[in-house]
Amino acid sequence: MAIAATGDAWAQTSPRPNSGPGLSPDPFGTGTGASTVLPAITVTAPRALEAEPTNAASEKRISGETLNTRPIERPGEMLEAAPGLIVTQHSGEGKANQYFLRGMNLDHGTDLAIWLDGMPINMRTHGHGQGYADINFLIPELVEQMTVKKGPYWAEEGDFASAGSLRLAYADRLDRNVVSATGGSFGYWRGLAAGTIPFGKGYLTGAAEFVAYTGPWQVPDNLRKYNGFLRYSEGTPDNGLAITALAYSNSWHSTDQIPVRAVSDGSLDRFGGIDQTDGGDTQRYSLSMRWTRSDEQTASKVEAYAIYSTTNLYSNFTYFLDDPDNGDQFQQSDKRKILGLNASHLVRHQLAGLPSETTIGTQVRYDDIAIGLFKTVQRTPLSTVRADQVSESSVGIYAKNTTQWTDWLKVTLGVRGDFFTASVASDNPLNSGAISAFIVSPKAGIVFGPFDKTEFYLNAGMGYHSNDARGATITVNPADPTTPQAAVPLLVRSKGAEIGVRSQRFRGFDTSLALFILDFDSELVFVGDAGTTEASRPSRRIGVEWTNSYRPTSWAAFDLDLAFTQARFSDYSSEGNLIPGAPDFVGSAGITLGADTGWFGALRLRSLGPRPLTSDGSVWSSFTTTLNGRIGYVFDSGIKINLDAYNLLNTQGSQIDYYYTSRLPGEAAEGVADRHFHPIEPLAFRLTLAKAF
Repeated sequence: MAIAATGDAWAQTSPRPNSGPGLSPDPFGTGTGASTVLPAITVTAPRALEAEPTNAASEKRISGETLNTRPIERPGEMLEAAPGLIVTQHSGEGKANQYFLRGMNLDHGTDLAIWLDGMPINMRTHGHGQGYADINFLIPELVEQMTVKKGPYWAEEGDFASAGSLRLAYADRLDRNVVSATGGSFGYWRGLAAGTIPFGKGYLTGAAEFVAYTGPWQVPDNLRKYNGFLRYSEGTPDNGLAITALAYSNSWHSTDQIPVRAVSDGSLDRFGGIDQTDGGDTQRYSLSMRWTRSDEQTASKVEAYAIYSTTNLYSNFTYFLDDPDNGDQFQQSDKRKILGLNASHLVRHQLAGLPSETTIGTQVRYDDIAIGLFKTVQRTPLSTVRADQVSESSVGIYAKNTTQWTDWLKVTLGVRGDFFTASVASDNPLNSGAISAFIVSPKAGIVFGPFDKTEFYLNAGMGYHSNDARGATITVNPADPTTPQAAVPLLVRSKGAEIGVRSQRFRGFDTSLALFILDFDSELVFVGDAGTTEASRPSRRIGVEWTNSYRPTSWAAFDLDLAFTQARFSDYSSEGNLIPGAPDFVGSAGITLGADTGWFGALRLRSLGPRPLTSDGSVWSSFTTTLNGRIGYVFDSGIKINLDAYNLLNTQGSQIDYYYTSRLPGEAAEGVADRHFHPIEPLAFRLTLAKAF
């Protein structure tokens, strides 16, 4: 694994089809069973993980070595190693990313569950949006593995996992200590130090990171990020103990999306902004523990965590539409404490004389949240839209059984039950209340094969996502208490199925094809920007994903991932049935060249297809393609130098597009409906010097 971003992930690794009958060697199903000892700075074409049985064509395990070969502008882009996933940013480098997967604009994380070392990243009942997943505290060089699962077919995956789940694991210890420094365009600076020392009966691993960034914006980002990691570990991930402390602080200014009309008439620069005081700050501190025991017949795992986080976001999307005098800036505040526990136990046994394994598990989480929405001017409070104290708890229990019925047939059956309860104390008693909900989700998967190094998969299941608890207890509009407001259900059902194939018939070539369908009963959400609920409609997504990697030699690797999706509301409405923001195409391709020492290089192409911005299809975003690259040299002494280049084509595309009504000074009181966009950063370079010792 590279301890300063090296190489490229053009060759995304994926689990190999079974070479014969057998059950998963990863007893916990979360991708934490790999070795904890990482190689030194590595630039070779990424190696595939050890062959592992898989249960769906879209399932994938990606090594930290592969992840760290990607030339990325921001930590969240590392997640794009998951085929079909796009990660963008539209409002400063401290705000959670915007995610796109399986024909869904996932906003800041709804329906994509992200975990780090057993800790959930998604935030329930968050000030900015349900499922808010801020991954900006990720230190890429520490990541040992990411496990990708898609669809609601997995018993161990609960809230927010309908489109998919990403489980990242940090390394327990590093093979060599590393220091690195990076400098680049638009005032980018980064320093990193990481290493491992023996300590007591185990090892102590630590890392410290600092990032500063100005950006190409007329109003500088002035990003200041501080990040720390400390872990004590004994044994291995399968038989051992790990205690981890994380600390993260970030502050920034942000240039939010801007109206096309202002750029077209020359009154606003492409990298300008309307409200020059937008931005935010965030802090996150956590303490977590992992305990595991396993032998030939059983495997047990317990994870516990405590998280404290605060977020303050200042935004202005409509400028002077609602308040012509003071402007429309608002503050979203979120301060919370989270306690959680995950536990699972696996038993390998015989079922009717056949090899079988059964897993039972539970996931418990409690959030204590102070949350508010306030009108502001230049970050100074004007009034309170609503302020709430929320207590939200959930208990999930699941069981699954995998049985190898023949040497070519493996069946997994599972079921999951989740109970949620929430209590809301609002500044308006009419919006206070308590609510609870219970949901049962069956799961199933069948694997046929292998037949000549080829396997076929069939998966189906039910899932859900939770809605904002404030939206489930609301009775009146907080901005106008005389207006009744309909509540939304606390839990929303999803259903999905997938059929696929994976083959390694040809030497060095790994290909998989998955056809999927994903339904939601209703995309009802609480709108954090407005403090009210918005009832959407039932939806259906049908798509195909084609994932390929080819490694003809030890020093060259190629990959190509294509995803096509048709996303539609599944009922009739005169407004139309297109889902705003849903991409119909996502594609990526790449190449990595290099050996353990000497020259190395990489290129990565990424495309995000056009998205409808209105349900009737009258307004669409444009097709966006970017190209990133890397070139470098590794010396025998452990010194590495590399140059990363971003947006090599200098594409003038958009990170994100919206269509809504806003008002600039001097415009009519009713405002102007327009496309609003956040531009891709122009061509930029970053030079990294690293030393392993």
